[in-house]
Amino acid sequence: MSSIHALANSNSDALPYSAAPLRVLVWPIDPQNPYTLSLYAEMGGDVKVAEFSVWNLRRRHDIWHVHWPEALLNIRNPAVASAKLTAFLAMIVWIRLRGGKIVWTVHNLKAHDELHPSLETMFYRRFIRRVDGVISLTETALKLAIEKFSRLRVLPTAIIRHGHYRNQYAQCPPDARCALGIESDARVILFFGEVRGYKNVDALVRAFRGVEDERAHLLIVGRPKHAALGSAIAKEAARDSRVRLELAHIDPARVGNYFGSADLVVLPYRHVLNSGAALLALSFSRPVLVPDLGSMGELNADFGNDWIRTFSGEIDAATLESALGWARQRRPLECPMPQEYLWETIRSQTLGFYRQVMSTQ
Repeated sequence: MSSIHALANSNSDALPYSAAPLRVLVWPIDPQNPYTLSLYAEMGGDVKVAEFSVWNLRRRHDIWHVHWPEALLNIRNPAVASAKLTAFLAMIVWIRLRGGKIVWTVHNLKAHDELHPSLETMFYRRFIRRVDGVISLTETALKLAIEKFSRLRVLPTAIIRHGHYRNQYAQCPPDARCALGIESDARVILFFGEVRGYKNVDALVRAFRGVEDERAHLLIVGRPKHAALGSAIAKEAARDSRVRLELAHIDPARVGNYFGSADLVVLPYRHVLNSGAALLALSFSRPVLVPDLGSMGELNADFGNDWIRTFSGEIDAATLESALGWARQRRPLECPMPQEYLWETIRSQTLGFYRQVMSTQ
């Protein structure tokens, strides 16, 4: 991957620690993920941002900002996963030997697929020793991270929210249901996102089959991580004609059709720390049902009971029926977006934290 960004030159007063622009290397900047694209799009003229590549390691960088390192643990072949993790750790050592600092944003505390427990334990033990600063999306996530990795107590930390997606997608078209062939009086529940085991989509389909309202529809939209999982969900869905599957990657231009058709977005995850999918639903001003796990209580506190509803235990028909009633209550047409979820706030806080980490010995 190549360098994505080289911003304008800074003036001599822009940086308190260096006359040169702050050089930031990022792992990864995913073109399919609006989060990283939005975070680094306009960092400012006194920052130069480069996407990670071996080629870019030739240059000295002040900060290596790491997102989702646990993704390497989702590689099924253990030998390949081990080799990539070893190389990743070696590159961290290289950055630090040249005076760079490692900043980790804690999106997750473990690999979603949990394929290699021993390898995961080894990786985090070595990785945490080399981290110089930690960004958490919520206070809850930071507390859980410190409980799991006690060394983080002595590091600089910051709470910086996950930004909204309101500018990354076209808003819901007025004819969204017509475009998808859904009746205007239907009561539509939507699951949207990559379909993975921990997201509990099969349990959502089973629970929905117990919903008695014939007007209720369930849309499952997103590409399965593994073909076998998609097949299992399709088998469950075939037992109820009200369930509709679109198990494929969705063109960003069509995303608004699905959210525009939904009365309620349901994310029935078995475990969750943070949720970009919940922020996506709120960006489309759709009420969201989430488990009372991880940082979801904080999301409820930030957005309020009109927009976030939590449930405990396994998802079931009664929970879905109650949430459908809640979703149809009167609320503002647009979900208010708190200041801390705005990208200009997030970029400013991130840059300030970089400078804080750079000032530490």
